[in-house]
Amino acid sequence: MEFKSFKIGKYTIEKPIIQGGMGVGISWDQLAGNVSKEGGLGVISAVGTGVYKKRAYVEKTVGKDERPLDALNFYSYPALQKIFDNAREICGDAPLAANVLYAQSEYNRVVEDACKAGANMIITGAGLPLTMPEAAKNYPDVALIPIVSTAKALRILCKRWKKTHNRLPDAVIVEGPLSGGHQGFKYDECFMEENQLENILGPVVEEAKNWGSMPIIAAGGVWDHDDIIKMMEIGADAVQMGTRFIGTVECDASQVMKDIIIDAEEDDIKLFKSPVGYPARGVRTQLHEDIEKGTAPKVACISNCVAPCNRGEEAKIVGYCIADRLSDAYDGIAETGLFFTGANGYRLQEIITVKELMNKLMHGEKSQSEVS
Repeated sequence: MEFKSFKIGKYTIEKPIIQGGMGVGISWDQLAGNVSKEGGLGVISAVGTGVYKKRAYVEKTVGKDERPLDALNFYSYPALQKIFDNAREICGDAPLAANVLYAQSEYNRVVEDACKAGANMIITGAGLPLTMPEAAKNYPDVALIPIVSTAKALRILCKRWKKTHNRLPDAVIVEGPLSGGHQGFKYDECFMEENQLENILGPVVEEAKNWGSMPIIAAGGVWDHDDIIKMMEIGADAVQMGTRFIGTVECDASQVMKDIIIDAEEDDIKLFKSPVGYPARGVRTQLHEDIEKGTAPKVACISNCVAPCNRGEEAKIVGYCIADRLSDAYDGIAETGLFFTGANGYRLQEIITVKELMNKLMHGEKSQSEVS
């Protein structure tokens, strides 16, 4: 199968590979910039930018571990702007996207921040983003890409967008329940055969036809060249991949996180409860043992990171603050960090460059000499 370039809104993506937006600090300037440089679509996570470069762009922090105070600092615009500027130095004018969670606090403000910072596209999941066009209304050239898990969700979203803003998605990501981080299904639903990516993709492709023409991007468990072909045969125009890019030299994640995922066995990767209200997938580590024993770090809502958490009330129920624990992962603190990965994370065995990975994905698991 020949892989072709495709368009999202006004922007052409040379290779049908979108790098997943992973926060806190997994996909920032180095990873996203290099993916776009190599012809894919690099995606900068707008989550937790306040911890970028040792909190250098934050006005107010709390405590000796310098937790960013409130959403204004946890979702820092100056840091996001710096991340985009650095990525642009790597990829030039190639398209760059920002991932902004619908569940996060101050969603509309952060979408605007990302547009100002230079995002050509906004990707939003962690909830059905019915108000996404309102958040980006001042930036008509910025493409909007919602994440859905069912054809019904796409139908509801398109009806709402058409009615309120006379707009439709520029592309849509269909995410199955093998992805890392937060899922679009309830815990038990993640294991149902009918909800697996290969089964939900086709109905979404058909539903999209009712609304004109929009690229369909398959995500959640896509690992290699053969998986990409499989998704395209079902009807996808491109794929989104997150975990595979953690195993790159340029990935912004700490070396501790990369090592934890490389060392993980299949049985170490689990779905966990999250303060966001959706199950989340990651590696079971010391943190989860401490949560069960009641010895995990005390929950104190400093950053007000996600609206569903209700200023730490949900965090207390599940036993951890997601902002603090993801920040610890970014800082390379193995004992208290939260390390998200997709279900295939145990297959990660090596660290290679983004260029090498893109070649493998485009041509199969071949040596560089075979594709040069």
